[in-house]
Amino acid sequence: MAELLVPVILSGGAGTRLWPMSRRAYPKPFMRLGGDASLLARTLERALAVADPEAPVYTLTAKDYVFLTQAEYRATAPELGSRARFLLEPAGRNTAPALILAALGIARTHGSGAVMLVLPADHSIRDVDAFKSAVASARAIAETGRLVTFGVVPTRPETAYGYVERGAALGPGAYEVARFVEKPDRATAERYLAAGTHWWNSGMFCFQAGALIEAARAACPDLLAGAERCANETAWDEQPVRFDKDAFLALPSISIDYAVMERAPSVAVVEARFDWSDVGSWRAVAEQSAPDADGNRSTGDTVMVDSRDCHVLADSRTVALVGVHGLTVIETRDAVLVAPLERDQDVKRVVDALSARKHPSVELHQTVHRPWGSYTVLEDAGDCKVKRLVVKPGEVLSLQKHSRRSEHWTVVQGTAKVRVGDAEFLLQQGESTHIPKESLHRLENPGSEDIALIEVQTGDYFGEDDIVRLEDRYGRIAG
Repeated sequence: MAELLVPVILSGGAGTRLWPMSRRAYPKPFMRLGGDASLLARTLERALAVADPEAPVYTLTAKDYVFLTQAEYRATAPELGSRARFLLEPAGRNTAPALILAALGIARTHGSGAVMLVLPADHSIRDVDAFKSAVASARAIAETGRLVTFGVVPTRPETAYGYVERGAALGPGAYEVARFVEKPDRATAERYLAAGTHWWNSGMFCFQAGALIEAARAACPDLLAGAERCANETAWDEQPVRFDKDAFLALPSISIDYAVMERAPSVAVVEARFDWSDVGSWRAVAEQSAPDADGNRSTGDTVMVDSRDCHVLADSRTVALVGVHGLTVIETRDAVLVAPLERDQDVKRVVDALSARKHPSVELHQTVHRPWGSYTVLEDAGDCKVKRLVVKPGEVLSLQKHSRRSEHWTVVQGTAKVRVGDAEFLLQQGESTHIPKESLHRLENPGSEDIALIEVQTGDYFGEDDIVRLEDRYGRIAG
């Protein structure tokens, strides 16, 4: 009898090479590329296509992203219900601590023989049938106790990926791993491509929970011991599961490749006979769409005049190019990126420079997503700040107050339930209310459709840290 196949989706990381679309508060897995579904939603669909009907789907993510992730899952697969399990990291520690902890939890709940299928949430795979075939091969090998990685046949001498060198054949499309190779230089990557014995390391894995635990016991015993301490301090019966903060932060930041896969004696690689992209750069994003006759790829309202081999993404305005070639141009409401396509890996340097300046565009878009909905900054001046708030049906903002600003709310869509001080009342479309400084207040959507309000803040400071929460449905009150 086959062991239970349990998908484990990795949904973390800021995706800094895809700035300004991907930002820390709304990273790459939530991006929608060439359609209505996000990368995360498409990953969930692939996971469900191979998971056993009764199997849960585990998602490793940061606590700041859990509400966005849950909303994506409800919209993508409402039938999943309680089978969606969330494991929340208090901070980033790369993939090894998170996956070892997931293995410890899955082994407790489903047995050490349960097969974990590890899928990053920010990959693009279109050929689902070929994906299912590769997973079936990997599952069969994993049930023998081996750790399995998926290798993608290179299509170019890529220097941004790690490689896996094939060893002895284990069966059709499956091999022992001879060795893992770090990101090579151009000449080495060209040799790998010509030899045909090296595949891109995709970052997808398949192994039994118990096999990963035992491999970690041999390869990184200190990390495993720390993960076991964290597991023992974690309440696994809660949902979502929140890893114990102190024990988790004591773990080293290291990838599963370095910590376990490259040191384990029994590792296999399965050929991934499907289209694959880690969507890790703007060049990779461009390759997701077909070029026109001049080699240009574009999304949004764009005009190309005497331009070729360019990639343009226009989010909120018309973007026109004249007489240029080989550029990527990414436009959002508050930032524009222009770079040669061959320099797409250097976008991270822009983010580093902005981070050093503590620039808000590293963290937030003009539209900021919250558990209750979203807000869009319409004006941000020294003496006022204007936002458009959208609150989803049944959701409610925290009971809060501010010491340095007052607010004025005007409903432009729907009916809002408002508390100011001790008074509660309904505001209809076109009606307004004023919230003085230090006044307790709360906003709620009691209806079945989105509501929208214009919020005008006045005072001498408008930062998000001028919020004192007294009650909050979403666990955002410290302690």
